[in-house]
Amino acid sequence: MKKISKTAEEWKQTLSPEAYQITREKGTERAFTGEYWEKHDPGEYQCRCCDLPLFNAEHKFDSGSGWPSFTNPISNTQVTEEIDTSLGRSRTEVLCAQCNAHLGHVFPDGPGAEGLRYCVNSASLNFKEGDEE
Repeated sequence: MKKISKTAEEWKQTLSPEAYQITREKGTERAFTGEYWEKHDPGEYQCRCCDLPLFNAEHKFDSGSGWPSFTNPISNTQVTEEIDTSLGRSRTEVLCAQCNAHLGHVFPDGPGAEGLRYCVNSASLNFKEGDEE
């Protein structure tokens, strides 16, 4: 996968102020306000910054958290993880593997075989509609 790197000014030209703050400055949108937290249509969620496919809608679930939540990414090669201690506690941050956009965090309290909950900011994503399989 070819890495994408841009300057802050280049990102600001292509992202809304909210998307820039969240994806490039590791911000968080308020719970229950994002575009996709209640979306349940078939399709895939892509990185807002670089269009890399990240999550399939069939792995999306209602976690009650107010953010889009997924049991797993499309592939473990599409996302990377880093330890985030910004709030004085350790969390696992999830980033786009191609452009290093901040997506959200992954927690060990989800359903499914792995028991993970990828809690992602809507502003970090674009949705591409797809067909039910």
